[in-house]
Amino acid sequence: QVQLVESGGGSVQAGGSLRLSCADSGRTFSSYNMGWFRQVPGKEREFVAVISRSGANTNSADSVKGRFIISRDNAKNTLYLQMNNLKPEDTAVYYCAAGVSYLNFARAICEYWGQGTQVTVSS
Repeated sequence: QVQLVESGGGSVQAGGSLRLSCADSGRTFSSYNMGWFRQVPGKEREFVAVISRSGANTNSADSVKGRFIISRDNAKNTLYLQMNNLKPEDTAVYYCAAGVSYLNFARAICEYWGQGTQVTVSS
């Protein structure tokens, strides 16, 4: 079983940084591609970034390229999202997810989801 719990969300001014974490309670963390999505009220869930099982490959949405960095520590069963130069439009609930398909990850075809953590960026 895989159970994901996000942490690290909060409020920050534009230009600031936050680091999100996602902890997996299971023992098969390294078997899954991991990534992040975000969602605001009235809009569909948006892909943010994905990292492959070993961490060798990553991909991110154009809106966050150069600002967000995804990483993972398989020894700690933990996924991270370092968010730099935050903008008000980054305000959303951020969800971590686990999936067996790297190529389909951006389409939100994932097997497991966390409960989400709120990120609020003020101007």
